[in-house]
Amino acid sequence: MARPSLLYQYYHSHRHLSSRSFGGFFFIPTSLALLTSFLILFYIYSTSNLFTHTHQITPRIKLPSGFSTLSSPSLFSAPISLENASELTKTGTLERIIGDGSESQRARGPQSSSNGQYEKNNEVFHDRDIFLEDYKEMNRTLKIYVYPHRKDYAFANVLLPVDFKPGGNYASESYFKKVLMQSHFITKNPTVADLFFLPFSIARLRHDPRVGVGGIQDFIRDYMFNISQTYPYWNRTNGVDHFYVACHSIGRVAMEKAPEVKFNAIQVVCSSSYFLTGYIAHKDACLPQIWPREGEPPNLVSSKRKKLAFFAGAINSPVREKLLQTWRNDSEIFAHFGRLTTPYADELLGSKYCLHVKGFEVNTARIADSLYYGCVPVIIANYYDLPFTDVLNWKSFSVVVATLDIPLLKKILKGISSKEYLTLQSNVLKVRKHFQWHLFPVHYDAFYMVMYELWLRRSSMKISFDDSMVFTTHNR
Repeated sequence: MARPSLLYQYYHSHRHLSSRSFGGFFFIPTSLALLTSFLILFYIYSTSNLFTHTHQITPRIKLPSGFSTLSSPSLFSAPISLENASELTKTGTLERIIGDGSESQRARGPQSSSNGQYEKNNEVFHDRDIFLEDYKEMNRTLKIYVYPHRKDYAFANVLLPVDFKPGGNYASESYFKKVLMQSHFITKNPTVADLFFLPFSIARLRHDPRVGVGGIQDFIRDYMFNISQTYPYWNRTNGVDHFYVACHSIGRVAMEKAPEVKFNAIQVVCSSSYFLTGYIAHKDACLPQIWPREGEPPNLVSSKRKKLAFFAGAINSPVREKLLQTWRNDSEIFAHFGRLTTPYADELLGSKYCLHVKGFEVNTARIADSLYYGCVPVIIANYYDLPFTDVLNWKSFSVVVATLDIPLLKKILKGISSKEYLTLQSNVLKVRKHFQWHLFPVHYDAFYMVMYELWLRRSSMKISFDDSMVFTTHNR
């Protein structure tokens, strides 16, 4: 065989040398990049506690020179008479109201047992100290502007607070607006407002013969058009600093002809389900559905609760059908459908656990009912964005069961030890104050808790109406 030429040998020897050189060339920076990435990830992991409490940032954005404010026609210019609420109580009083004075989760950190396993967090707040700090700041600074409407306006019954004490299954919507309008959060100066309230009532529209269920979408569309044409505040932020409140389930389709409200504004609604395309968690918030009750809640000890679990309600969902099929003849889990022969309150008082089972929607008033009567709620409603979940640790005072686990319900409840149950019920008694409405709000009641949820979601997109027209945002 002929020997390869010198040119061939030269070519191949240099080719191998070149490939080895280039391999080394690429190996060094690749290794450095991987090492740098690892160090960055380690730093983030080791310092992640620094980011448990978000802080405000204030980028400054210049508005277009053509931006100008709009004057309001006389129809919308009538002021609403407001009375300022009493001043905030002092720090010590606030801490006494909120709980037993135990140190916060932030101070303690996660607790571990002797075998090194982390124990269940039984604190009712995710972080009590942060909540107390933010709550005081909210009461001091939060301002809300309500679009004004005169009492002689054709739809004053829809846009103004009710002139009676709210009641019934969807009272939360009316309670919130009635209490808000008398609170110290209201400002008549829109230039200092953090949030803007769209005061239409879905419940009132539903029962108004001029509108009804079929006309709600058209009413909302026309109302929002008028607001956006009459005032500059919606257009300057595209509505991200606006909010509305609704408790009836019809509210989730009421915005179909005003999609900018659904996707931009803060929706404070009872039907708060992750499964719904129109509900955006962390932008929107859950309004607790609460049937108002008079007087102080009862305090029956756990030893007098003889039934393991209780539910009563209509069969209006596959989840409830499954519950009935599985437990209707059980001696310990009382699943009743139809009219009760005994008082509803007595059944709640006589049961250790009270079942909240999804019906037409994920929400019902049964969670608030359970808490009021000192019964540990068992939540069987997938995708439910629970009320005040930004603040409250629901695992500390309730039991969440997936709908697929309904056949295992008794095993799950009986698997909770007596000590664990007493902790759950003790926490129920601590948190139930947050699920009560008052015409004259009490600190940490349902009104103040909803206000806190709004405060967390505020964009505070403000325009200083001076010559420079600086657009300042404070995003949380």
